[in-house]
Amino acid sequence: MIVTRVLLSVLCCGLLLSCSGDKAAELLETAEFEERQMNLPHAKQLYDDIVRLYPSSKQADTARARLAQLNTGQ
Repeated sequence: MIVTRVLLSVLCCGLLLSCSGDKAAELLETAEFEERQMNLPHAKQLYDDIVRLYPSSKQADTARARLAQLNTGQ
């Protein structure tokens, strides 16, 4: 069950990333989806990717805030 969910998430992420031009927004949407699915390690990785790849974007600000909350357990 978990493996199926992870594979589905990876496939969805890949499809989202190949569809349009605003990669930071797409990554944020995927990270938020993963967080709602309680796949916190993957959500954190995606938030980290946003901060690393798009550091000056508004999505990076959101990702930093979510990482801070997730890392403090809120």
